[in-house]
Amino acid sequence: MVKVLTIAGSDSGGCSGIQADLKTFNAFGVFGVSVITSITSQNTMDIYDIYDIPPEQVLNQIRAVCDDMDISATKVGMLSNEGIVLAVSEGILSYRLKNVVVDTVLKSKTGKYLLKYDAVETLKTNLFPLAYLITPNIPEAEILTNRRISSLRDMKEAAKYLMDFGSANVLVKGGHLEGKFAIDILYNGSEFYEFGADKVDYEVRGTGCTHSSAIASMLARGYDLITSIDVAKKYITEAIMNAVSVGKGYRCLNHSALKNFSPL
Repeated sequence: MVKVLTIAGSDSGGCSGIQADLKTFNAFGVFGVSVITSITSQNTMDIYDIYDIPPEQVLNQIRAVCDDMDISATKVGMLSNEGIVLAVSEGILSYRLKNVVVDTVLKSKTGKYLLKYDAVETLKTNLFPLAYLITPNIPEAEILTNRRISSLRDMKEAAKYLMDFGSANVLVKGGHLEGKFAIDILYNGSEFYEFGADKVDYEVRGTGCTHSSAIASMLARGYDLITSIDVAKKYITEAIMNAVSVGKGYRCLNHSALKNFSPL
């Protein structure tokens, strides 16, 4: 069976992080394994607290999984501090993990920073060169590039800038732009590709986690990058349209409604 690894934080509310990743893997028919980087005490309204796993334990989790299983793709999510970024980078290098999709988790939906500011440069210089794809949304891309993004042209310029840090491909997600249509821009170093979908008029938790996990799942199953992103875009759109209110705050993606999702 195809195995996909998620390296990310745990969300006690079940809407994002490791929990969303594993639900997505299940929807795509791959076997999910996990490395927890941080334990967050959160719900649909807010993040109460964050406990970071010691970097050596993060690396030990990677070793435990990779000593036993062949991993076909890896999704990387929340990495709270520099030590964890370095530990994950070491693990990816040591085991030559392939199809590494980095979801550049910098801030939560509620505005809380999930990566310490002094670790941003470490993320760019140590982890990006190991990535097959990075998937920043516009607010994340603005932090990573230190420039304002307000148009498709700006998104393309940001993608080109981020490519210089060594990732094989860059996907800048455009859901935060004004308008009723969300367009994501993929740059592979020579060409741009656009992936679009209608927006919804409500906020949803777990979109970035689920989207990147869907791409990783498709890559693990042997599909090319364009097809993987296209299918993942359709999947996340349907997941958003079927979002449910499970608490008092933001809606959560309804992975259960899509458990019989057929990738192609």
